[in-house]
Amino acid sequence: MQTKTLEDLLNEANELIPRISYEEAIKKINNEDSIIIDVREESEVFNQGIIKDAIHIPRGLLEFKLVLNSSDNPFHINDNTNLLVYCAGGYRSALAGKTLLDLGFKNIFNIGGFQEWVNSGGEIQPI
Repeated sequence: MQTKTLEDLLNEANELIPRISYEEAIKKINNEDSIIIDVREESEVFNQGIIKDAIHIPRGLLEFKLVLNSSDNPFHINDNTNLLVYCAGGYRSALAGKTLLDLGFKNIFNIGGFQEWVNSGGEIQPI
């Protein structure tokens, strides 16, 4: 097995998971079955808040919290659900998107970093 660098992993994730703009994300949220997933650490969410109506699942817990087509799935995600993933800067969300793809989810989009959302006028809420 060939060893991969972080850059290799990020390049692979970015090739597979589209990075979409704030405007594209809003369109999906308003017109399609979409769930926003914050993959930042607990302390980041506690200190900065979360995108309005997002769910918080730290990147390290995705495999434990989300199972496609499972009755244990608390978020009612199905094959048509858009998963809009973000973190602080867009790197962890790219890697998280790749993980979700590996778990069988299909409609995954990287919406970048929390501050990008705030700077674009996106709504947030405290935790």
